[in-house]
Amino acid sequence: MYVVAVNGSPRKGGNTEIMLEEALKPLKSAGWETELVQLGSKRIRGCMACGKCWENKDSRCIVDNDVFNEVMETMLRADAIILGSPTYFTDVSAEMKALLDRSGMVALANGRLFRGKIGAAVVAVRRGGGTHVFDTINHMYLMSQMIVPGSLYWNLGMGLDKGDVNNDSEGLGNMKNLGETIAWLGAAMKPHLQSFPEDNAFFG
Repeated sequence: MYVVAVNGSPRKGGNTEIMLEEALKPLKSAGWETELVQLGSKRIRGCMACGKCWENKDSRCIVDNDVFNEVMETMLRADAIILGSPTYFTDVSAEMKALLDRSGMVALANGRLFRGKIGAAVVAVRRGGGTHVFDTINHMYLMSQMIVPGSLYWNLGMGLDKGDVNNDSEGLGNMKNLGETIAWLGAAMKPHLQSFPEDNAFFG
């Protein structure tokens, strides 16, 4: 199975990336193919609400001069998606918000492409506001019919300067448990991934 972790922080090697790497370690040990994708600081615009993804239905965004479609391809291939962001004024980074809006829209427009995938949110926070970031990411997952696993606590790591999260043993322990939970859930789901109920099973 394959898991992709997307780092929405522009600070490469920072607290968000450290946490994502910690979450990936148990999955790699369990035999999963793992990948960390750097999104923060990359060129990605917000959704234009043009509706072309609903017309074209090619699992892509019509805006093709930034990194979105490349990242979207990895998300579509993945069995599990971990999106990580720092806390900026109590919300996700601008790059992560653009990814959430565009990936969610393209997935919905093409028959709910994220349906049945595992989705987890990881948040770096200095002090307060991290649970709102956590909610922002999970909202896209939940309305996309994804499966959101729990862990020991909210998936938050505390720190300001680069590397500070290494002093948050509880936060890093939660990342380890999150990775273990995703691995367990993936193994439990694997025999049933091709039998996820169609939309009409819910809406008659």
